[in-house]
Amino acid sequence: MKSEQHAPAGGATVKDVENQCKSRMDKAISDLLHDMAGIRTGRASVSILDAIRVDYYGTPTPLNQVANLHVPEPSLITLQPWDPSLIGAIEKAIRSSDLGLNPANDGKLIRIPIPPLTEERRKQLVKHLHGVAEDHRVAVRNIRRDGNESVKKLLKDKKITEDEDRRAHDEIQKMTDSYMQKLDQAAKGKEKEIMEIK
Repeated sequence: MKSEQHAPAGGATVKDVENQCKSRMDKAISDLLHDMAGIRTGRASVSILDAIRVDYYGTPTPLNQVANLHVPEPSLITLQPWDPSLIGAIEKAIRSSDLGLNPANDGKLIRIPIPPLTEERRKQLVKHLHGVAEDHRVAVRNIRRDGNESVKKLLKDKKITEDEDRRAHDEIQKMTDSYMQKLDQAAKGKEKEIMEIK
């Protein structure tokens, strides 16, 4: 998603560039929240299974589209497949994920105990979280760069004045700072959840 295709000569205004930056930064935040939901904490949450796919009639399908997922207690997730013949495939998919979970079933229901995280595992998860958050910070900085380049092009094409150019750069920087703060707050909140010992 490069800004060049969004800033055709003659069409774009500073407002268009700013709106586009904002919507792309909003997307970076929602992507981060989605990616963080899949990182385990010490508490059971069905969202940790979001990335797991099970083969359903030849199609990799998310678990929540083939089963009812519940958290009956803080250290247990239950899955009730709509089609009981999927139980084996679902268990296999969960076991082969990198979540370190060990599901068991009674023929109808899959129980996934969520073991407490070891100190070592918590540190690995936090390190992974920091990597995920950094990827999204880089994305926000790239969006800022694209926005600034679009504004420079408007100035070069004499569509805006130097004052408008300066104001637009300031506005894009303010927006970037605000989104960086949102990213950091989200990551800190998740880190606290991971490090929390029940």
